[in-house]
Amino acid sequence: MAATSEKGLTISGKAVHGVFGEPPISRWLFADTRSGWIWLVLRVWLGWKWLEAGLHKVGNPVWTGPQAGGAVTGFLKGALAKTTGEHPDVPGWYAWFIERVALPNAKLFSYLVAYGEVLVGIALIVGVLTGVAAFFGSLMNVAFLFAGTVSTNPAMFIVATWLVLAWRVAGWYGLDRWVLPALGTPWRPGAAFDRSNR
Repeated sequence: MAATSEKGLTISGKAVHGVFGEPPISRWLFADTRSGWIWLVLRVWLGWKWLEAGLHKVGNPVWTGPQAGGAVTGFLKGALAKTTGEHPDVPGWYAWFIERVALPNAKLFSYLVAYGEVLVGIALIVGVLTGVAAFFGSLMNVAFLFAGTVSTNPAMFIVATWLVLAWRVAGWYGLDRWVLPALGTPWRPGAAFDRSNR
């Protein structure tokens, strides 16, 4: 059986060289509730950015109204224009995805982006399923970056990645303080799924 200590990994009582334990600063940042205030500030900032972006889209005719898909189509065609030249901003494989998957389904992607941004924003602000929300936010950031749009995406992606790493404590000053113990994880079910107490 394998176990991890501050000195590294041990298997059947023997130390395995080359495998190191978690540094104290990492443990404090990503697993200690005392760092929760740092994640609260970053989480609310990122959540507000997503919520604000999504609210500008929801109800907008070219995003979720009668002409839904119009804004996405324009954005994607602009991305395709960046696939030419000696150093294209959009990689060829992503251009294939845009042409074959995203453009034919522009209306669906329009709704997914608009409501996805709102949901990610709300989840981050209230601190519920913070790691999951941050993951989906970072996925949208990566999609925008691959489409050749920089803007605030790199900064948002970095913060989202940190929140994913800090999923255990990032929502401590939020609903995750109660939600995570109740739900648990796939490898350790929480109180809501504990059958031993029933």
